[in-house]
Amino acid sequence: MPNIIYTKVDEAPELASASLLPIIQKFAAAADVSVGTKDISLSGRILAAFPEHLNEDQRQADDLAELGRLVKTAEANVIKLPNISASVPQLVSAIKELQSQGFAIPDYPENPKTDDEKAARAKYDAIKGSAVNPVLREGNSDRRAAKAVKNFAKANPHRMGDWSADSRTHVSSMSGHDFFSNETSATLGAATGARIVLETASGETVLKEGLEYPAGTVVDATYMSVAALKDFLAAEIDKTREQGILFSLHLKATMMKVSDPIIFGHAVRAFLAPVFDKHGDAMAALGVNPNSGLGDLLARVRDNAAIIADIDACMAARPPLYMVDSDKGITNLHVSSDVIIDASMPALIRAGGKGWGPDGSEADANCVIPDQSYASIYDEAITFFKENGKLNPATAGTVQNIGLMAQKAEEYGSHPTTFEIAEAGTVKMILDDGTVLHQHAVEAGDIWRSSSARQAPIEDWVNLAISRQEAEGCEAIFWLDAARAHDAELIAYVKPILEARGVADRFRIMAPREATRASLETITRGENSIAVTGNVLRDYLTDLFPILELATSAKMLSIVKLMNGGGLFETGAGGSAPKHVQQLNEQNHLRWDSLGEFCALGESLIFLANAKGNEKARVLGNAVEKATQGILDHDRSPSRKVGEPDNRDSHYWFARYWAEALAAQDDDAGLAAHFAPIAEALAAGEARILSELAAVQGRTAELGGYYRPDAARTAAVMRPSETLNAIIGNPA
Repeated sequence: MPNIIYTKVDEAPELASASLLPIIQKFAAAADVSVGTKDISLSGRILAAFPEHLNEDQRQADDLAELGRLVKTAEANVIKLPNISASVPQLVSAIKELQSQGFAIPDYPENPKTDDEKAARAKYDAIKGSAVNPVLREGNSDRRAAKAVKNFAKANPHRMGDWSADSRTHVSSMSGHDFFSNETSATLGAATGARIVLETASGETVLKEGLEYPAGTVVDATYMSVAALKDFLAAEIDKTREQGILFSLHLKATMMKVSDPIIFGHAVRAFLAPVFDKHGDAMAALGVNPNSGLGDLLARVRDNAAIIADIDACMAARPPLYMVDSDKGITNLHVSSDVIIDASMPALIRAGGKGWGPDGSEADANCVIPDQSYASIYDEAITFFKENGKLNPATAGTVQNIGLMAQKAEEYGSHPTTFEIAEAGTVKMILDDGTVLHQHAVEAGDIWRSSSARQAPIEDWVNLAISRQEAEGCEAIFWLDAARAHDAELIAYVKPILEARGVADRFRIMAPREATRASLETITRGENSIAVTGNVLRDYLTDLFPILELATSAKMLSIVKLMNGGGLFETGAGGSAPKHVQQLNEQNHLRWDSLGEFCALGESLIFLANAKGNEKARVLGNAVEKATQGILDHDRSPSRKVGEPDNRDSHYWFARYWAEALAAQDDDAGLAAHFAPIAEALAAGEARILSELAAVQGRTAELGGYYRPDAARTAAVMRPSETLNAIIGNPA
């Protein structure tokens, strides 16, 4: 097993890896550090699931499962880049591409009937959504802006949109009958198995069995009323039209891969309600599934003039939609994975509450977030900025995050226990001894789910928060709502640990709305705060605050201290940036910023030095920090515009600064001697290298695939400088 595993992923970060990874492997080898790869890309996971459909030379090992075993050991040292958490449309597109490349995998069965189709659907359902993170995250999250990144952001503040006190932008959520209001929660006193059943007038249906929970696990259950959801969506569409602002829907249809695509589908149906009322049967015959979005719907009905005419008439009578791409007519409702709440809401808030409308102009928006659970953080942030004006990045403090996520904690672990109810009745979670732990009366179409958090991850999370607060000495807040059933159970864990450790006076426990305001007040004063949160809030806040503070969440330092002693180093938030790939295809310019990878690499090398006593790795890690500082100090990050320096240029500068730092250090004379000629060659070749990198821009780039690009073509695109390649060499 290599000393460090660098994950093979998707889209922009994977393209960047084709340029950066050879540099990393070249430098690491000098310190006797091996850097290998494991494929957790969407295409790789699909191929690994269907070996029986492939030729011997096409088969792919299940690298995700192998990494899942590794992260449970002290040997783990994994650098994890962002991967696609696939929606159904993305999954279907990836399947079609792989089939076109000669992989005889089965189609995605929308309505499986045969045993083979049901088996294929089960495999595909295990791949979609947040299939990677719950497997790898065997520890809790420590996310923060590296000091060099934060200092650069303060010295070079990004543009913020102006807020107006009379802005009509606001958040709308259900007032009841949602996941938040229907939640029940309990902490198990003993280890037990459980099953989930639906009792109806026609009998009992087992929804899930074989569940196992250790003692001390917090187990939740809740549901969303589809009738209440429909009423809410219809009312918000009408209100938005009356207000004359944009209608925008904000969900997490990738991570929450069962519940949120269903909610998204109800929104599509509500927005086109007159069309579905009139043409529902005809659209169903054409294969229309509103969960797949407006884009898929339009493609299926494009040859039916009557339906298209009624869609056009309906859209004209509806409020204007928040747009993903106004120029291309791609709306908020086109694809469920296009508008992801943790990225879309911070971007709108950073822009002064403005979203893009169909006319290509900015406008105020109704931000529709159906479930109340975490909507309050965005509602309070909007209220705060209306009252106080925009945040000043030049003077703002920072919000760090300690997130509970180990062992599939909380909602992100709920995929196997989330169900769309087929028939009215009562859902019960029944323990092995017959105890009914949770029960809810439900109607057909309601969405029921259960999630859990185990005792060991909860205790580790609290202790990690204590360690970070001691290290930082700043404000620290547990974002827990005593009025929410689940949070009340967590508070029962948190308070005794804080008291036993003698640090209760260093922490506050606040509901998310109040914690949002307190944190914004803190960073407005230029001070720092630590947000100690559950899993979903971890994801939301590590986009919200970095986008406000740094303009991006991709530059966050993200360390997962695995519970069995290993290390997982994530390259920040921000997703896998499909628009960056589009620009590369059209202009051969990749604006992906690898700063997150640089930060993760430095931490990984230092961790390796501490774990294995490899002092050469420590020298490399310290030099990475200097190289990262050099990137920031000399403004070597990629530009967004074609014809200006891009991701490949930044990798040249990173390699150069890294080599120069290693040549200049005096902790290891052998490494200094080894890297001195490399540093000299990189400096001497500057003009030629930059010229070779610039020469390829402004033309199309052919990668041979989107989800599974051809390795040779990708290398040719991402390593176009023969001069640089001669110095770095080929990947190990």
